[in-house]
Amino acid sequence: MKYRPNRRTRRLAIGTAVVLALAATNGPWLHRFGTERYRAYAINKPDYKAANGHWDFLDVPSGYRINTIHAALLHTGKVLLVAGSGNNQKNFDAKTFRSVLWDPERNTYKDVPTPKDMFCAGHTQLPDGKLLIAGGTKRYEKLEGDVTRAGGLMIVHNEDPDKPVTVPAGTRFTGRGNGRTFVSKDPVLVERARKVFDRRTGAFVRTEPGLGRIYVEARKSGAEYGTGAEDNYRLSGLSGSDARNVYGIAQKLALDKKDFQGIREAFEFDPVAEKYIAVDPMKEARWYPTLTTLADGRVLALSGLDEIGQIVPGKDEIYDPETGKWAYTGVVRRFPTYPAVFLMSDGKLFYSGSNAGYGPAGAGRDPGVWDLESNTFEKIPGLGDPDRMETSATVRLAPAQDEKYLVIGGGGVGESRRSSEKSRLVDLTEDHPRFTDGASLGEGTRYPSASLLPDDSLLVTGGSNDYRGRGGSDVLQARLYDARSDSYRRVADPAVGRNYHSGSVLLPDGRVMIFGSDPLYADRAGTRPGTFEQRIEIYTPPYLYRDGRPELTAGPARIARGGKGLFTTRHASSITSAKLMRPGAVTHVTDTDQRSIALGLEKSGDSITVTVPRNRALVPSGWYMLFVTDADGTPSEGMWVEVP
Repeated sequence: MKYRPNRRTRRLAIGTAVVLALAATNGPWLHRFGTERYRAYAINKPDYKAANGHWDFLDVPSGYRINTIHAALLHTGKVLLVAGSGNNQKNFDAKTFRSVLWDPERNTYKDVPTPKDMFCAGHTQLPDGKLLIAGGTKRYEKLEGDVTRAGGLMIVHNEDPDKPVTVPAGTRFTGRGNGRTFVSKDPVLVERARKVFDRRTGAFVRTEPGLGRIYVEARKSGAEYGTGAEDNYRLSGLSGSDARNVYGIAQKLALDKKDFQGIREAFEFDPVAEKYIAVDPMKEARWYPTLTTLADGRVLALSGLDEIGQIVPGKDEIYDPETGKWAYTGVVRRFPTYPAVFLMSDGKLFYSGSNAGYGPAGAGRDPGVWDLESNTFEKIPGLGDPDRMETSATVRLAPAQDEKYLVIGGGGVGESRRSSEKSRLVDLTEDHPRFTDGASLGEGTRYPSASLLPDDSLLVTGGSNDYRGRGGSDVLQARLYDARSDSYRRVADPAVGRNYHSGSVLLPDGRVMIFGSDPLYADRAGTRPGTFEQRIEIYTPPYLYRDGRPELTAGPARIARGGKGLFTTRHASSITSAKLMRPGAVTHVTDTDQRSIALGLEKSGDSITVTVPRNRALVPSGWYMLFVTDADGTPSEGMWVEVP
C-alpha cells in the first residue's frame, strides 16, 4: 500500500519548503527564521523525544517569579524555591525577602513569609522531613570605589586568664601608633586567656590570650582616615585591669572591597504547616555554608563568611534536631565556602574539593576523607585540574553503596577565566583511593548542574566556560552520563543558559527542574549588567516517552532500616530494580543530600518486596522517593517512604 501523508503533514511540509525557499532568496533573517522553525519541528518529533528527551518552560505566574537561589524537594511533593533578597541590593535594603512553594502535581504556587535574608544560606533534609536552613546575608558586599569609610577586621585580645570580656557595639578603637579611631558595629565576647603548661614538667610556660573578631569602621568618610599597616589599639570604656588586659590589633583598615557578611539565624521549614520556624541560632554567622547530615541525624555546619566578612576560621558546629540546639564540634578544619562534603557509608566524611568560592587559593582545598571524631584528614591524590575546582559539581553516583563519586568541570579561584572540561572519578572503597580522569565534557564548564535520575543515569546540564557566563560563554547543552561505561551522551539542548546561582532538582514524576542563573553581563561585549534568569525549565528524560511505565499501587509509607516493605503492582514481572532516592536540596550547584540507594528486591505474583539496608550512614533517617524500574530502565513515579 502506498504511503499517503495526512493533510496536516502535507501542510507542514509545504510550509517548511516555502520558508526554506524564502530563506534562500531573502537573506540571513529568513534563513534564521526557517532554521528555528525547522528545529522546533525536529525536536518535537516523537522519535526525537524518545531518544533525547524534551525541555519545556514552567508557566510561572508573574507574581511568583523570583530570583531562585535555593531549591529543595519536600516530602509533600512540593518544591520550596528560596530567593531571600535574590542578590538584589534594593530588595535587601527594603527587607523584601521571598520564598515560593510550587506544587508540581497541581501546578500551583504559594508565597511563604520569609523572616530573614536566606540569600546564600545552607540547607539540608532533617530526619522528620523538615528542611533545616541556616545562615544568610547580613550585609551586601561593597566594591572598591563604593566604600566611603575605611574599615576591616579587628582582633580583640584578652590577656586575663580569669574572665572573658564583652566588648559592646559602639566601642572606639584608637591606634597607639597611627592615632586613628575606629568604631565597632556589633558586640563581641572575648574568651579569657589560656594558661599553657609544659607537658613533661607541668611548669607554666606562657599565657595565650583569648581572641575575638569584630568589624570596625572609621568615624568619618575619606581615605585619610584609614591605615596602611598593623597597629595596636586601645579600647574606650574599659577601666582597671580590663584596660590593661584588653587591646586590639588590626592590619590595614582602608577603603578596600568589603565582602558579604553572614548571619547566625537558623530555621526549620515545616512542609506540612508550610512555614518557617525559628530555632536556636548558630554559634557562628555563616554566608555560603554547607550543611551535611551525619549518620545520627544531626547536622554539621561548615565554612561560610562570618559577620565581618571573613572565612569562619574552622569553627565547625553541629545542630541536634532533637534539642534544636547548636554546639561546636571542638575540632578545627578549614574549608573554602560551600564545600562539597558528603556522609560516607562508614560514617566518615568525603570532601571532593568542589566549592563555590571565597577562601584562599592555597588553604583547605585538597580533597580527602575526614574522620570527624579524631579530626584526621587523609588526602586523596590524582585530582585532574586541581586548580580549577571552584564552581565544580560533585555527585555520589548510583548506587550509593558503591561509594563512587564524579566531580564535574569547575574553574579557577575567584573571577578566573580558566575552566575545566574534566570529569574526575574516585572509588572510596579502594584501599588507597585515587582520582582518575573520566569522560570529558568537551569544553571547560563552570557551574554544571547534575541530577541523579531513577534509571541510575545522571543529567548534566548548563554551566558556562567563563566566570558567570562572561562573554556569552553559557553552555547550552545537556548530557546523560552513564557510570557503567563512563560516557556522556548529548541529549536535547535547553533553551536557557545557566551559570552562577543555578541548580537542578529531580521531581517525583521523574522529570528534572532547573532554575536560576545570574550572568555578569547581558551582552557579549560586557557593557550592560546581567539580569537574573527567573524562567524555570523542566526536562522530561527519554524514559518518559516510552510506552508505559511500572506502577506501584499500594504499600507502606514507613519502612525500618533493615526492614522489608510489600508493594502491590500489576507490573511485578517486569520490574528489575528498586531504589530509595533522597530528595534534593541544592544551591550553587551543590547538593550533598543527593543519593540513590539500591534495595533488595523479591517478586511474587502482583507484588514486590523491597529490603532497606541496615546501615544508618548509608540510609540516614528521613523521607525518600521509592522508584522501581523495568528492564529498559523505565522508572515508576516516586512513592514517598519514610525511614525512621
